[in-house]
Amino acid sequence: MRWLLSLLLFLPAVSHAQVLTGQGKAVDGDSMAMTGFDVRLAGIDAPEALQTCLREGEVWACGQEAKAMLSALVDGKILSCHQRGSDKYNRVVASCKVGRTDVAEALVRAGLALALPQFSDEYVFAEAQAKSQGVGIWAGEFMQPADFRAANPSSAPTIRTERQPQATTAQASNSVYFRGCREARAAGYAPMYRGEPGYRPRLDGDNDGIACEPYRGRR
Repeated sequence: MRWLLSLLLFLPAVSHAQVLTGQGKAVDGDSMAMTGFDVRLAGIDAPEALQTCLREGEVWACGQEAKAMLSALVDGKILSCHQRGSDKYNRVVASCKVGRTDVAEALVRAGLALALPQFSDEYVFAEAQAKSQGVGIWAGEFMQPADFRAANPSSAPTIRTERQPQATTAQASNSVYFRGCREARAAGYAPMYRGEPGYRPRLDGDNDGIACEPYRGRR
């Protein structure tokens, strides 16, 4: 019996995360369309497609550049995505690779996406390198993508009605928790309505049943 227990200790753990594969096409800097569903890259946040930044005192289309890089990485290529959950727009939230290239890490290293350490620490080091090298958005001034979405609600994705693939490891909706509205916006959950995942009275400053509104009760 002892030898059996010792053997079990060295056996690889079985992963229950759902793996999705298929061809990708960039939608913006951190989301893609795959056959039958959309994917939001986990652990990062890229400038929105219509967002601009400042570099050497001049405006540049950082959102379009992020989308262009993601297009170069994924368009027409086979992706392997490990689903982590889903967001309020019915997109699959996943970590994706093309071959051995981690798509999200490549964007962060190029300075075209931010790491979200409150959700994953996988890309914190890559962001630190990009920041120290002054590449991409770190070469000048930029607005946090979550703040840009809050100020420009029309930049948010369209909510899809069809069902998305669900990972067996995804959290139950009633366990979604955000420390503040910035986290909720970065995850694509804001605004949240009473009864929806992530809604808490503390985030609903005017108690109107809508938490993390674009203009009222911002935190």
